[in-house]
Amino acid sequence: MNPVYEKLLKCYDCYKKRIDFVPKAAIVLGSGLGNFARTVDVKAELPYSEIEGFPVSTVPGHAGRFIFGYINEIPVVLMQGRVHYYEGYPITDVVLPTRLMKMMGAGILFLTNASGGIDPSFHAGSLMLITDHISSFAPNPLIGPNIDELGTRFPDMSHVYDEDLQEIIRTTAKDNGIELFEGVYAQLTGPSFESPAEIRMLHRLGVSAVGMSTVVEAIAANHMGMKICGVSCVSNLAAGMNSTPLTHEEVQEAANAVAPKFEKLLTESVSRFAKYM
Repeated sequence: MNPVYEKLLKCYDCYKKRIDFVPKAAIVLGSGLGNFARTVDVKAELPYSEIEGFPVSTVPGHAGRFIFGYINEIPVVLMQGRVHYYEGYPITDVVLPTRLMKMMGAGILFLTNASGGIDPSFHAGSLMLITDHISSFAPNPLIGPNIDELGTRFPDMSHVYDEDLQEIIRTTAKDNGIELFEGVYAQLTGPSFESPAEIRMLHRLGVSAVGMSTVVEAIAANHMGMKICGVSCVSNLAAGMNSTPLTHEEVQEAANAVAPKFEKLLTESVSRFAKYM
């Protein structure tokens, strides 16, 4: 058996032994959204450390556990703290949580993150609907023998971010008076922030926001046939766009400041996803 798939099955078996809950939607909570769980009718929790072989997040602000519960009667699993490639894990471990949530029963994946804004119209605290991505700078999680049980060898990437879910998020933002930008997101490996020259390159490529996560998770989810959507919190302007050095504390502070709007958008949007489950 493929060792990556074997590890995934062991994690799934561990989940089944501990949790009697089947989610329909999965939500990855990025920096600043860790407290979103308080808006959920929580039924169970499962720390990553209690799942055999599961990678554990080492980043400040990422709690490191699955939370199971309901958002207005929609059964969801929250990933409170994600794993990043820059923490030293192989890329297959980075996307293992995404694959596991699909095996749990989630057909929809809502990705969130904190990012650096490249579009000059953005400001710290802007929310951006992810309409597409560029994955060229991070290892593709599908490299290696294909796991046929999960998906096809050469998955199409024409419509990674589901148009119907995007429209729901747009409408939800409008209905709640939440300013929502749209754009292309690029993932670089990190952990260093991008250089001004790299930001200029990304801008010429049509990238609106950049970060250190999300794209590889979207690729793995698309491979498994999930419906995917994503919203990025622009927590700072990228390197070269202002005169101050970038810090992780700045990212957390900006994300925390916009969290109430982000949480409202997330809750209302997920509630409207019901007809696609």
